Formats: sequence, C-alpha cells, structure tokens
Amino acid sequence: MGHTVGEVARISGQTVRTLHHYDSIGLLVPAERTASGYRSYGDQDLERLRQILTYRELGFGLDRIAELLDDPATDTRAHLSRQHALVTERITRLRTMAQALERLMEANAMELNLTPEERLELFGDFDVDARAEEARERWGACDPEAFDRSQRNVGDYTKADWQRNQAEAAQIYQALASAMQGGVPADSETATDLAERHRDHITRWFYDCTTETHRGLGRLYVDDERFTATVDAHCQGLSAYLRDAFAANADRRRADES
Repeated sequence: MGHTVGEVARISGQTVRTLHHYDSIGLLVPAERTASGYRSYGDQDLERLRQILTYRELGFGLDRIAELLDDPATDTRAHLSRQHALVTERITRLRTMAQALERLMEANAMELNLTPEERLELFGDFDVDARAEEARERWGACDPEAFDRSQRNVGDYTKADWQRNQAEAAQIYQALASAMQGGVPADSETATDLAERHRDHITRWFYDCTTETHRGLGRLYVDDERFTATVDAHCQGLSAYLRDAFAANADRRRADES
C-alpha cells in the first residue's frame, strides 16, 4: 500500500514542496499514481529517498546524487557501503577536531611557546588567540593572579609537553568513557577515583583545580554546548556523566576532610 506525499514528508522530515521538486527533476518519481492522479510512494521510493537524504547530508549535489543512484552497476548494498565509509570518515575527522578543541578549552591555550607549524600539528585550525581572549574575559576577572599564573605556565610548554599532556588526558577520558559504558555509577568509588585523576591532571598541567572548581567545570561541560560537543566526542553522554562524577567526588573529598 503506497504512501501519500504528505505521509512521506512527515516520515522523512522533508517538505511537500521538496518532494514535488525531486519529482519534477526526475530524482524521486513515485512509482505509482492513484486513480485521482495523486502521487503514491512505495517501499522502493522510500529507500531511494533515504539514499538521497544521506548523500545530501554528506554534501553531494542533486545532480551528482542522481548520477550515483541511476548508475546500473551500483545496487543498494554498494550505496550503503559507500555511505557508511563517508560517514565514518566524517565522524573521525570531527572527533579529531573536537578533541583538539577540548584540549584548547581546558588549557585556555594562551600565548603558547610554539611555532606556527607546531600549533597546526597539535591543535589544527582552531583559533588559539581568539580562545585566549575569550578565556581572559570569562575566567580572568574572577582571579586575575591565578589566571595570569596559569597563562605563564602554559606559555612555557613545549611541543613535547603538549604531546604528553594530550596522551595523559586521552587515557583519562577513555577510562571514564569505559566506566560509563560499563554501567559504573557516576557516584561509585571507581568513577570518583577517575574524577580525582582528572582533577589532578588539570592541577598539574594548568591551575590549582579545587574540588569545587572541578564541580563547576563538570557543570560547564553540560551547560556550554561547545564543551558538551567536545567531551561527548569521546562517548555520547559522557559530559553528563563527568558532571555527576565530579560532583560526587567533590562531596566525597569534603566528607573525608570533615
């Protein structure tokens, strides 16, 4: 039983006008028409639409999509394989960019003692200077002395220092992501020990990160969409897990001290 154009629009999230356009240019022509002349989309039409939308999301133009879909030597399995490879490549590229952004946001990346080539190798095309200015406006006013001290420390790091920092951070995030995926509660001893390891990493490399500062950082990971995107690049939902683990660790350390 076929689907009307309105039903297909609702299912796919496209507009009726878009579907009419695809029909008019021969990209997606419904297999049938009703007795009244209305478009009727079958299962094969819906599969073709799915392929069209996937290629569109990947940045292909309509003309190129038509060539790909109308190639008699390419079947559905081949399209799925190609699309999977393209999406995987994009995910890998975005994850790499996201991790570079995260390293810069955590470090505040100020006045780095690196050559332009080293900056590019370590941080990609992220604007270090713009991030430094934003960090100064956002955090510097709270504790100017601590902020300037952090800048001086970071500014002295060499390329080798940054590489060690990045490797250490990657291990910590991987451990936290594995704990979350393994169903370890965020307030468990395992998770809070990992949270403490994360806090210690920040203190050793950047600034004195108290448990309450760390609690606030956890909230920032969720409240600021840029932090959320970069943290969740390690594992979807990790930002919220870190917020809860950091808070639980702060409560645990405070209880131990009382």
